[in-house]
Amino acid sequence: MTRPLYEMFNTVPRHYDLLNKLMTLGLDKKWRNKAAQACLTHSPESVLDICCGTGDLAHTVSLVKDTNTKIYALDYSRLMLDIAVQKTELLVDKPSLIIGDASQLPFQDESFDCVGISFAFRNLTYRNPRISDHLAEIFRIIKSGGRFVIVESSQPKSSLIRKLFHIYLRFYVAKIGAFISGNKGAYNYLAESAMRFYKPDEIKEILMQAGFSRVDYEPLFFGAAGIQIAVK
Repeated sequence: MTRPLYEMFNTVPRHYDLLNKLMTLGLDKKWRNKAAQACLTHSPESVLDICCGTGDLAHTVSLVKDTNTKIYALDYSRLMLDIAVQKTELLVDKPSLIIGDASQLPFQDESFDCVGISFAFRNLTYRNPRISDHLAEIFRIIKSGGRFVIVESSQPKSSLIRKLFHIYLRFYVAKIGAFISGNKGAYNYLAESAMRFYKPDEIKEILMQAGFSRVDYEPLFFGAAGIQIAVK
């Protein structure tokens, strides 16, 4: 991520989970569970939750897995990872939490069967000058035939639903988030980036250009969010 985003995400850790609930009408847990199931397809040996924030996807994967899959979680905000430690401390098989930058991942080539990302792909790609670095690094660390699972806000096909979704983001999420956290800039960015984020076909094209051989898409909640699964 860029430095301004780094500074922003170091100011909102206590309210980060609330933000996800606001943006998804409380459906983020259900959607993240679907993403976790997708990450565990084909019983992978290793899964990385990249840009893990407070560790929700890694935590969910750890809860639902019934294999010896090793779970890792990476974020560049130590404050976020501190919360992730608290969330996962009661798990029998805890994920390995790592501090690191998505543009310079501290892993060897083809280290993971699956990389998952939960409501942070937008931050890596939306008007981000390092988008190519981020995608190249993610592609590099996924094994041949492995998967990149993305659960993220999206753009509904219906113009009416899309308009209502954008109104909700601008006049509810941004304002309530700013009021609760005291950080107007952070919540304005998150709402605006969600409103202007790519359409599913555009994300597919971005991922294909990054080298992935196939991209499948499942819309969620009338297309306000979705799960993209890219295969290397």
